[in-house]
Amino acid sequence: MTLPDPTPARPVERPELWAGIECTVNRVRDRYSDQLRKNGHHDRISDLDLFADLGVRAMRYPVLWERVAPDGLDRADWTWSDRRLARLRELGIRPIVGLLHHGSGPRSTSLIDPDFPVKFAAYARACAERYPWVHDWTPVNEPLTTARFSGLYGVWYPHGTDDATFFAALFNQIRGTVLAMREIRTVIPQARLVQTEDLGKTWSTPRLAYQAAFENERRWFSLDLLAGRIGEGHALASYLQVNGLTYSDLAWFRENPCHPQIIGVNHYLTSERYLDERLDRFPADTHGGNGRHTYADVEAVRASAIGGPKQLLREAWERYSTPIAVTETHLHCTREEQLRWFLEVWRAACDLRAEGIPLQAVTAWAGLGSYDWVSLLTRDEGAYEPGLFDLRGGRPRKTAVANLVAALGQGQEPRHPVLAAPGWWRRDIRILYDVDQPLEHTPLPTQVAPLLITGQTGTLGRAIAQLCRLRGIAHVVTNRSQLDIADQESLDAALDRHRPWAVVNTAGYVRVADAETDTERCWRENVIGPQALATATASRGIPLVSFSSDLVFDGAKGTCYAEGDRPRPLNVYGRSKAEAEIAILAANPGALIVRTAAFFSPWDDYNFITVGLRSLIDERSWEVYDSMVVSPTYVPELVNAVLDLLIDGEHGIWHIANDGETSWLDFARIAAEVAGLDTRLIRPIPPPDYLPRFSALTSERGVLLPTLDRSLRSYHAEIGPRLRSRSESPSIGRMTAQSARRHLGLPSRPQERPIGGDRASGS
Repeated sequence: MTLPDPTPARPVERPELWAGIECTVNRVRDRYSDQLRKNGHHDRISDLDLFADLGVRAMRYPVLWERVAPDGLDRADWTWSDRRLARLRELGIRPIVGLLHHGSGPRSTSLIDPDFPVKFAAYARACAERYPWVHDWTPVNEPLTTARFSGLYGVWYPHGTDDATFFAALFNQIRGTVLAMREIRTVIPQARLVQTEDLGKTWSTPRLAYQAAFENERRWFSLDLLAGRIGEGHALASYLQVNGLTYSDLAWFRENPCHPQIIGVNHYLTSERYLDERLDRFPADTHGGNGRHTYADVEAVRASAIGGPKQLLREAWERYSTPIAVTETHLHCTREEQLRWFLEVWRAACDLRAEGIPLQAVTAWAGLGSYDWVSLLTRDEGAYEPGLFDLRGGRPRKTAVANLVAALGQGQEPRHPVLAAPGWWRRDIRILYDVDQPLEHTPLPTQVAPLLITGQTGTLGRAIAQLCRLRGIAHVVTNRSQLDIADQESLDAALDRHRPWAVVNTAGYVRVADAETDTERCWRENVIGPQALATATASRGIPLVSFSSDLVFDGAKGTCYAEGDRPRPLNVYGRSKAEAEIAILAANPGALIVRTAAFFSPWDDYNFITVGLRSLIDERSWEVYDSMVVSPTYVPELVNAVLDLLIDGEHGIWHIANDGETSWLDFARIAAEVAGLDTRLIRPIPPPDYLPRFSALTSERGVLLPTLDRSLRSYHAEIGPRLRSRSESPSIGRMTAQSARRHLGLPSRPQERPIGGDRASGS
């Protein structure tokens, strides 16, 4: 009789947590774009301590050719890299050193320079000699992706748009990687190659299955070259032959294989694509073809079934039987969706590891955020997306994603209520295009602590509820009959009944002119009620958000007001808000108070801009104060920023308004011009004495909203057709898919594969 082994099974170890800083040095025409200068890490070695505090075990870290030796190895400057790699070593963080990141090298070379591999290998040798203690290396990040964008799509230097340039760029990078690792291992025999690539999958209609099959083979091209697998019988054989390549042309790669020790998978939601020949179902800017068929090429997540990270990682393991790591995990979206995406990838990695697949690590990518990826780095617009930290305040501010990574690193299971819902890519809101596929979506949970929103009938209350629905945040919104915050019994009953994880108070007295004579009611709703709510939430440990106003200032400063400026209100309404700020923070020091101003919204038919534009459409005059300078605020962007800050756990006073200042009169004129309306009916009038002449806001903590011009264009794109038709503002249920997409935010790499130029075998 065999007795059972009394030793309990050892729990499967979790993957390591790695981090990385978006570090691309990229060339477009004659302009170099350096992410490390854009994000300020070039001048902040202290950032490394922030990553150490999160408990990450390793960091993908740049020692980039273009930065160290732009004028040749004999003039290389190692100072920056020396200090930072030494600091990583002191902190116990293992560097995975990258040498080329979507770049083409210094000006003396390029991806199609025949001498590129040898020059690159010489640089790699110099790096190894400088840092002989570094074990892990990624000579070239995503060589296939870089070759496509530089050699096939014309996006990056040298801007090729043909197969010959694509092959030259790819072969040079792979040959350079092989030679670089050979040189590195001459100095560091145990050095490991951590080879990264974006392995996104393509889906299609049956007619385009051949093109999808080609794409799904080509995604392995760089790794197959490294492994010496491209020979007779390879799935890309006819593609290579059509382009004049013979097996002897590829013999060098078969004779000099360089197998990675770790395959790094960089996966983004838009990495999975969908091809469809029914062009009438898709916008014209998605149309393209391969010379055999014309078709639309769109993000699969917006149209069809998707594989997801677990399937893609398993496919990489099954193809190469090589340890795997997720080397980039990032999503450009609202905060809870960033959390949901990282957690989904993390859990997929844990599941695969439990199956016995050697999934080594998950990397929190773009730790300091990234700039201008929405344009694929082709425009310097300063378009920023936060990562683990948010840089918009001038220094790194920890986000909820950083808190999640730290918790996972400590073996904790995250419990934030927003994580109970599936990501938008798992919900029905993801679909932009009808492709007649039966699709399954994950319903939102019903048994989860809600966000409690007061002020159901107001502009802010409605907008917050609207965006909570879009963002998959469980919520309850109350009117005064359901919750009177100035009535203790009503307040206690509502908090006990709903048991919210946080409260956002939008209730209050908003009629500035009437407050001058209706002081008692204004004080009850703006001071007594918020103070009672702050006390009640503090006693229950519930986070609180409350809203204040630019009217706490008198305008005497004459320049934009920041959070540290002392309030000096001119009117009763302003005094009520200033007093409420003091009372709220005294009762609940963890509360977040948002000062904002001059709302305009596509969902409120009675705000200043909507009412005024409709007057112009009806050829009626629009009376506007002529000498008041304010910071208008686009409500959808305000709400998204506030919800992000709430999820991040921020507190204290924060100014949130559109970037910039304008007079009410200029604001009206700009809005009319954007809408294509006659501005001559706008009539300036003097403001009353109780209003400050200058109350524009800025922020010391971070300017979170875009410029007024950009927001006005977003507003007009949303409301323009309804202005003239007189249709009412839509609910989320009737919001167009494109509108929902705007308000939710776009993932990184919005057009992962530019249209045209991809020819499948036999085409």
